[in-house]
Amino acid sequence: MLGTEFSFDKFRLDESSSIKKHEIMRSSSNQSYRIVAIPGEGIGPEVVEVSLQLLQQVAKLEKFTLQVDYGWLGTTALKQFGSYFPQATAELCNGSDGIVFGAVTQGGLLELRKHYDFFCNLRPIRIVDSLINKSSLRPEKIKGLDILVIRELVSGIYFGSAGRGSDEKGAYGYHTMLYYDHEIRRIARQALQKAQQRRGKLTVAHKENALPNLPWTRLVQEEASQFPDVVVEPMLVDNLAMQMVMNPQRFDVILASNLFGDILSDIGGALVGSLGLLGSASLNADGFGLYEAIHGTAPDIAGKGIANPLGTIGACVLMLEQWGEIRAAQLIMAAQDRVLAQGYRTADLSPQGSEILVNTEQLIQLLLAEIYNLQNTEMGVLHE
Repeated sequence: MLGTEFSFDKFRLDESSSIKKHEIMRSSSNQSYRIVAIPGEGIGPEVVEVSLQLLQQVAKLEKFTLQVDYGWLGTTALKQFGSYFPQATAELCNGSDGIVFGAVTQGGLLELRKHYDFFCNLRPIRIVDSLINKSSLRPEKIKGLDILVIRELVSGIYFGSAGRGSDEKGAYGYHTMLYYDHEIRRIARQALQKAQQRRGKLTVAHKENALPNLPWTRLVQEEASQFPDVVVEPMLVDNLAMQMVMNPQRFDVILASNLFGDILSDIGGALVGSLGLLGSASLNADGFGLYEAIHGTAPDIAGKGIANPLGTIGACVLMLEQWGEIRAAQLIMAAQDRVLAQGYRTADLSPQGSEILVNTEQLIQLLLAEIYNLQNTEMGVLHE
């Protein structure tokens, strides 16, 4: 059974609702930020544009200014500049406070990550209570789920030597997985710090029974001597993938190489109900970041106005948190929880029964209405 058709006439601000999971901080920043938006291809331009629309309104309410410049990456960049990652985009990104990225089919993204050394990729996987029935698992298996996948992003098999060749046995291809010990150590320190700030458990994905020359377990455990409160749990990646499906609540922070982290974090889409819900932040040592949803270009729905923007919005929330704009980040998340609790769903969340199907723009308008409502009712002031 399809969900109920959306109508703005049926939507009313709930003045009596209160924030239960979000305590809004009460300070305005008066800061100024410049970001570079790289919409990319497929649904990328759609989700980036509406996310920036929401971000600009929150900036006005929270009294910080946001300048947005637009860059190019992927096939659109290739057509215009002859390069997947043109110098024009790099020049825009230099000196900015963050990059908000949509999606590309191929080319440019790995170069962008490597250029700015975005080695630390944070991928939160959290269940929203009102979407617990959208998970592929039973509610009791998923309730309260809160996992942080930390993926090393600028080394490993995606950046090793690769090619095609042939010999007397025939044609062959190869990709090389290479990690310097210091690359593993630095991402290990980031993961240990996050685990220390959370519930104190770090699971390390590895495949040392088949790849013994990549000693993730030993190197992480050596770094862990500086974090005595963190329990380090090495786990073979194939078993880890199974455990994420069988018993996901056992995990706190998961540390993985580039390839393993790419695969494991996508399991999160099945756990929470849709890849469209998941955002990520990729940071370098200076705290400069690239912020994106973890979904791809989704060419089958591109241009239809039905894409779920919550992954990109979630990435923007991570950007706000990185800047220290905590109240703005909490405001967006509180609004998201309220809108989803009222039954509004984009198509990827398969609305059923009384749930209300909305498109991309309608969801943004609902979020904005809740943000204004929260400012007015929870804070006692509505900034014009």
